Amino acid sequence: MERTAGKVVSLREAVARFVHDGDTVSLEGFTHLIPTAAGHEIIRQGRRGLTVVRMTADIVVDQMLAAGCVTRLVSSFVGNSSAGSLGELRRRIERADPEPLAFEEYSHYGMVCRYLAGAQRLPFHPLRSYGGSDLPSVNPGIRKVTSPYPGPDGQDPEQIYVVPPVNPDVTFVHAQRADRRGNTQIWGLTGVQAEAVYAADRAVVVVEELVADEVIRSDPNRTLIPAHAVDAVVVCPRGAHPSFAQGYYDRDNAFYRAWSAISADPVRLREWLEEWVYGTADHAEYVAKLGEEYWAGLAVGEALSEPVDYGRRL
Repeated sequence: MERTAGKVVSLREAVARFVHDGDTVSLEGFTHLIPTAAGHEIIRQGRRGLTVVRMTADIVVDQMLAAGCVTRLVSSFVGNSSAGSLGELRRRIERADPEPLAFEEYSHYGMVCRYLAGAQRLPFHPLRSYGGSDLPSVNPGIRKVTSPYPGPDGQDPEQIYVVPPVNPDVTFVHAQRADRRGNTQIWGLTGVQAEAVYAADRAVVVVEELVADEVIRSDPNRTLIPAHAVDAVVVCPRGAHPSFAQGYYDRDNAFYRAWSAISADPVRLREWLEEWVYGTADHAEYVAKLGEEYWAGLAVGEALSEPVDYGRRL
């Protein structure tokens, strides 16, 4: 697909075009702007054998596991975001129930370094933070190399830990807004969205709203992901639920608290998937099913940023 034109597509079309069985799929967003709607559409389309790369594997990963989409997980955190456990993930790892899950674990910074190496097409990325950690003993992907340079004061070269690059087949990120070319703006809590996009072969940005070029140009420093790195733009309001989108809606804490009980029971979890994912044609129907009264409870007030003067030639 050309990265310069015709980028605005439906979420259904983006998943159909860019996600294939057996792919490595990155879903990034750190507490904020989690691409939940993208995960749900992957479930609806019945993708299988996926490797999911997500620093903070949470509810959307639990749902994709329960739907049978994922056979391998690469992550640096697993959990229900301070609200409890992920029942399906625990069953897979602890008891191989209903089947095992290959799990490759790194630290948060180790995952950041993997994305950096992937984005820069480097063979590895060095980091110091695994000193004293048990992770290298359980993850053979974490290795040591000898520095090509002498140590301080002519000492022997240092041995330093390195991690391999990650290069997803496709990355999905959620964001507040983009223009039709894919210039994507994010504000509030950010993560490694830009690095995950650059590391991937294909990139899809899912946004709350599509805006005119002039809006993007009026505040260029908010553009974390430029158009040339984007293959498709999907407009999907409220597509990060139950996480939040700064300035658009709040985190659905009640849903996070409820998920532990839902996912603890395999039957109840599959009933939830049948009703809320398979039972909805798309995310718009999911949003409508929750109802406007529900969304009113997640509404946020204004907290406007002061404008800045970029200046121009007279």
